[in-house]
Amino acid sequence: MIGISTLVLLALFCVIYIIVCYVKIYKQKSQLPPGPIPLPFIGNLLQIDTHNIVTSLNKLKRKYGSVFTLYFGPNPGLVICGYDAIKEALIDQGEAFADRGDYPVFLHYFSRHDIAFSNGEHWKDLRRFALTTLRNFGMGKRSIEERIQEEASFLITELTTTKGSPADLTMYFASTVANVIASIVYGSRFDYKDDRLKKITDSIYNNFCIMSSMWGTLYNMYPGLLDSLPGPHHQMRRNFEDITVISRESIKYHKKTLDPNCPRDYIDCFLIRIQQEGKDNPNPAFYEESLIMSIHNLMFGGTETVSTTLRYGTLVLMKYPEIAGRMREEIDEVVGRDRSPCMEDRNKMPYTDATIHEIMRFCDVIPLSLPRCTSRETFYKGYKLPKGTYITPFLTSVHRDPTRYEEPFKFNPQNFLDASGSFKKEDALMPFAAGKRICLGETLARMELFIFFTSLLQNFTFKPLIAKEDIKLEPTGSGLGNVPMEYKCRIIPR
Repeated sequence: MIGISTLVLLALFCVIYIIVCYVKIYKQKSQLPPGPIPLPFIGNLLQIDTHNIVTSLNKLKRKYGSVFTLYFGPNPGLVICGYDAIKEALIDQGEAFADRGDYPVFLHYFSRHDIAFSNGEHWKDLRRFALTTLRNFGMGKRSIEERIQEEASFLITELTTTKGSPADLTMYFASTVANVIASIVYGSRFDYKDDRLKKITDSIYNNFCIMSSMWGTLYNMYPGLLDSLPGPHHQMRRNFEDITVISRESIKYHKKTLDPNCPRDYIDCFLIRIQQEGKDNPNPAFYEESLIMSIHNLMFGGTETVSTTLRYGTLVLMKYPEIAGRMREEIDEVVGRDRSPCMEDRNKMPYTDATIHEIMRFCDVIPLSLPRCTSRETFYKGYKLPKGTYITPFLTSVHRDPTRYEEPFKFNPQNFLDASGSFKKEDALMPFAAGKRICLGETLARMELFIFFTSLLQNFTFKPLIAKEDIKLEPTGSGLGNVPMEYKCRIIPR
């Protein structure tokens, strides 16, 4: 049996430990903006709804203002809210806020071998290479536009086969969007019935859902603890591994058939760069593991956000069929029915363009930008932030900023139209984040959203299975992403 003296010593140790923790917390908080008082180890868990972190951050923003300190687990970080505060950090002080903060749901698999979650020269080299390679293979140019148009035609053919029966759009949209980036990365698109494509899209979608659930939020806060507890978060690694297996097989084939004078795709270009670097570089950025993890970045980032925006946006347009009707009228007038929409049409279609931008704002698919941390000691909002300070840019607060949008919680394409009905650009729209870490594929994603939405509305009417009044636009999960309600609809050819 444990003696009384042992119990007293144990209790004394616990009291001393708690006091030491509070002294450490007090010292940290005295140097950072105000925020809710954390508890040892669990931090501000009691102030965070792990099912819907956006709701929690909105409440804290109303209480503490545009910048506040929040303990995600035992470690403090700053949450930055509103257009002005985020612009000052990510754009005006872009260099100081350029590093990536820890994000365990990705980091524990990628281990900083990739583009998105590495820092320093490794990140800069990989990002420069990726941007150059994507542009060389058509990003922002007519060649990739034609690739998107081609994929849109495949999608239309697939949707036509539903013949008006109830259909779930999730995998249709995911397969279509994944094929665009796959054609750049792997060198060719996949047939929609290809098991590899299904494995890629299923893995990405399932990880996105887990990361946007309570399990994803908790894993980011307490990764060491969650690793030893059962739960669906363990499936994330298995999903990542499914894509890794496909990528390794593709790399193996590329090595056998590589012609350094005629690169076919991203993998070829990366393999050539590995050869050019050689084995003498003590800190290489280009090696096979960084290629595999960079493929993960490109496939995940190039698939899930656009496909979820398409799925969420279609739900919104079924809720507001009069808005979809106005878009179709404009599409019929400018494009007609006999050719595919193209990017040149956009300038003649202000209402359609405005509605797509409003879908990006309202659906707010990535409510929290991937975390940053300060790359050096810097002053911000009157506070001296040490190097390595964890930063969470709360993008929802930009998209719902009442100083930039008259009725931020309502869906209204007029937010992007001026008094004459012309398209109006709004800087307080950051669906791809901002600053040095802005999404690599922003240009590609904007092209995809315009061509896919206009092609879908040109060819189909989407009918909900429930009354439009019963369609709920609030996300069912909110962590990494805002996940729309599950739904089926009837796809009626026009």
